[in-house]
Amino acid sequence: MTKRTSAKYKIDRRMGENIWGRPKSPVNRREYGPGQHGQRRKGKMSDFGLQLRAKQKLKGYYGDITEKQFRRIYAEAERIKGDTGENLIGLLERRLDAVIYRAKFVPTVFAARQFVNHGHVKVNGQRVNIPSYRVKEGDVIEVRDRSKQLAVVLEATGLGERDVPEYISADHNKMTAEFTRTPTLSDVPYPVVMEPHLVVEFYAKN
Repeated sequence: MTKRTSAKYKIDRRMGENIWGRPKSPVNRREYGPGQHGQRRKGKMSDFGLQLRAKQKLKGYYGDITEKQFRRIYAEAERIKGDTGENLIGLLERRLDAVIYRAKFVPTVFAARQFVNHGHVKVNGQRVNIPSYRVKEGDVIEVRDRSKQLAVVLEATGLGERDVPEYISADHNKMTAEFTRTPTLSDVPYPVVMEPHLVVEFYAKN
């Protein structure tokens, strides 16, 4: 098992939820957390605990972004006019690795980060290898010609477990996708409940 795969499953088990909706998640077999104390009965979580968990879940979902990166994205969401929680989701969904994952060019968000890092992606005809690159509305993302037959791409496009959301227009024949608009929380197809308002409360107090 690769480090990324084990990290992905560790996050699922730590949260006690199948946060990507993957059929192979260990949570599908057992809902308790990892380690020798994982099966202890859960007590009532404090407000801080709930807020921290919401932050860890959202951060983990996008490939376990570092705390420094996540806090920077949050600070930007706070500066934008409107609801900070909604702004946070919009900024996270505009990450290039998130768009590659949503367009079903790769099977996991971890694979999306690696895929971008290795130079398999173009944005508006220009090669981009920065996973955190922020796409804009109307940007066209494409898989480079020589990368279209990679096993990871062929596996992802054949997956039936998730659909491409409405704010991305994907063409799997040409392996292109257009980011049509910045989504709100209700637009994003999370397999579990995400609570960005609790993330806002967490950072407001800490």
